[in-house]
Amino acid sequence: MTEFKQLFPLQVGRVHEACGSGAIAFAAMACGQAGLRVLWLQVGWQSEQLNPMGLVQFMSPKNLIVAQAENHTDLLACTEDGLRSGAANLVVAEVTQTLDLTAGRRLQLAAEQGGSTGILVIPEGAGSNATQTRWHCSPIFRGNHKTEENLTLQHWQLIKNKTGTLNNWKVYWDAKAHRVIVVSEDGQ
Repeated sequence: MTEFKQLFPLQVGRVHEACGSGAIAFAAMACGQAGLRVLWLQVGWQSEQLNPMGLVQFMSPKNLIVAQAENHTDLLACTEDGLRSGAANLVVAEVTQTLDLTAGRRLQLAAEQGGSTGILVIPEGAGSNATQTRWHCSPIFRGNHKTEENLTLQHWQLIKNKTGTLNNWKVYWDAKAHRVIVVSEDGQ
């Protein structure tokens, strides 16, 4: 597997969680790292399904595989297999239930073994103690200003971190550079 840039502050070979109304945008921005192969998993009964063309601002749909699992158990099994295989640089799973410690630990071990990064998009309060980090993500609305950065302006709070401190940032996606830009305090 080829090496790639670190996904913003996400440690490679680990599983991370994102919650909040901006969690899908957080995962989409992670997909936007140049050249990543992405596996995006959902449960088939979810009313909101991912349209790969919706990620064009972030990545080429040719680097994306979207799969649907029949239920939560199958979703976790597919996530574990995707992480362990190393065939995808990034595995995103939209988890619909709380993960127990065993399931979370299995996903961490699979990510380590495959050298893949996992992002679990979780309902608020449904996180696992086994994950490396947990992010609360929410969009920031800026009135009638029509700039590219305002389309993706987000507030990210690192609310769990096994190896460091907690913090928060205001960020936006730079589609031309394919990277996350941190907005300075003066730029608020």
